[in-house]
Amino acid sequence: QNPKTSAIVKQLVAEGNAGELQKLFGSRMEFGTAGLRAAMGAGISHMNDLTIIQTTQGFCRYLEKNFSDLKKRGVVIGFDARAHFSSGGSSKRFARLAATTFISQGVPVYLFSDITPTPFVPYTVTHLKLCAGIMITASHNPKQDNGYKVYWENGAQIISPHDKGISQGIEENQEPWPQAWDDKLIDSSVLLHDPYAIVNKEYFKDIQKQCFHRNINKETNLKFVHTSVHGVGHKFVQLAFKAFDLSPPFAVPEQKDPDPEFPTVKYPNPEEGKGVLTLSFALAEKDGAKIILANDPDADRLAVAEKQESGEWKVFSGNELGALLGWWIFTCWKNQNRDTCAIKDVYMLSSTVSSKILRAIALKEGFHFEETLTGFKWMGNRAKQLMDQGKAVLFAFEEAIGYMCCPAVLDKDGVSAAVITAEMASFLATRNLSLSQQLKAVYDEYGFHITKASYFICHDPKVIQQLFDNLRNFDGKNTYPKTCGRFKVSGIRDLTTGYDSSQPDQKAILPTSKSSQMITFTFANGGVATMRTSGTEPKIKYYSELCAPPGNSDVEQLKKELDELVNALEKHFFQPEKNNLQRKTE
Repeated sequence: QNPKTSAIVKQLVAEGNAGELQKLFGSRMEFGTAGLRAAMGAGISHMNDLTIIQTTQGFCRYLEKNFSDLKKRGVVIGFDARAHFSSGGSSKRFARLAATTFISQGVPVYLFSDITPTPFVPYTVTHLKLCAGIMITASHNPKQDNGYKVYWENGAQIISPHDKGISQGIEENQEPWPQAWDDKLIDSSVLLHDPYAIVNKEYFKDIQKQCFHRNINKETNLKFVHTSVHGVGHKFVQLAFKAFDLSPPFAVPEQKDPDPEFPTVKYPNPEEGKGVLTLSFALAEKDGAKIILANDPDADRLAVAEKQESGEWKVFSGNELGALLGWWIFTCWKNQNRDTCAIKDVYMLSSTVSSKILRAIALKEGFHFEETLTGFKWMGNRAKQLMDQGKAVLFAFEEAIGYMCCPAVLDKDGVSAAVITAEMASFLATRNLSLSQQLKAVYDEYGFHITKASYFICHDPKVIQQLFDNLRNFDGKNTYPKTCGRFKVSGIRDLTTGYDSSQPDQKAILPTSKSSQMITFTFANGGVATMRTSGTEPKIKYYSELCAPPGNSDVEQLKKELDELVNALEKHFFQPEKNNLQRKTE
């Protein structure tokens, strides 16, 4: 019933444009553990009013099957500031339609009255003991995209088999229910609640449990610049600084207010490096700020840059900031817990494609480290299991600039990560140390961990399939590569097929998934490289790392060795020319 998408389809029918109609209606968006992520527009392959209604109807029926008290507890729905004028779609509109679906079935809905960071949704699920949460966001994707992200009652993103159960529910509930389109109904409903005020109050109270140096925060002369990259983060990071008694950061004026066009950046993704931070660098130079904190548009990720003594800016990789925050959060914990026995219940987590620096810190300090599959859905669910067993999960991170610094949110959270980084930097400044200097100190103590990650773009699923098939049949059927250029392969783990050469039974311990590609190669020189497909973008990604024991301080030699390994990986395993792959461009 959306007049804009309706008109698009009618126009294509009138033109007899079968090719375009096939694109719009040939296949339905697939609902996976990451929910939905697609461009906004007409047809069942896109995010629009109808596909949101169908998805929510399927999800509602699945929740009814799983929770006898759904009508008592309810769900939370949040949204970012995305909007798509030509199809009439927007995150707010989609959130209201989703709320209408639940309320029409007698289910209470806690619908945020305004834009909110993604981590506020899992926080609300846990805090209000709800059955589920939905966040309408496409995070840092291009401006035409939107997404539908789902959290379970434990406050973590869903994992299998929930995605399959919800998919089945969607298939069985495609006809919109009688009141599906009438979102005006919810405004007068007793089932509609607005959690905005209570969550804003409680969240900032909860993150203060991670504030350990209030006096230093009050006194510090260190200046920070913050950018929310045209997303939702500005107001919430300002409030977080206030909660920690830090002076507010300078906000990049051109980027502080939400704008669905993202006019000042090519991609609204701080992970892409310096291009996104150009305006931040300029403001920092003007105001004499040493540190830049950048959130992605839904404020669940954080990038950090620091001005070096040379005058250059260093943008920390996700692994480097993970090393700093892991060191800092453990140091703060140790200062609070003098009982040496307590350490046996302390855990940190990271994903299998992230740096192993936390493992090195854990080995030396005596706490537990676990790695999970890629993505915070795995770390969030594992953290909850451990917390339910009485363990303390201090920190979890992934190299894609995602950090879980606060047990109140079982997902990555760029708001708490920003303010905790600011407190860490303020503390280090009292010791005349920069973040870069402290990072070197961490590597000196626990061993250098040098990482390099990038990706190739490929829009053809057949080429991707063939590339990975070639790796599995490299020297004849069912044989993996024994070398990569001059580098000898010493171990292989394939989480698509479940093979792991290092296990006695050759079966991988981490869960496997046939629907996504992921192979990890271990090399005789101590290097590790993982190649995997992305669940939300047309990319083949790679992650590489060289770990040296403490005391090996020839960093330049290590970097050179890793560069050579990466070049060999690209040349022999990706074969970009042969496979017509497009390189990442700055």
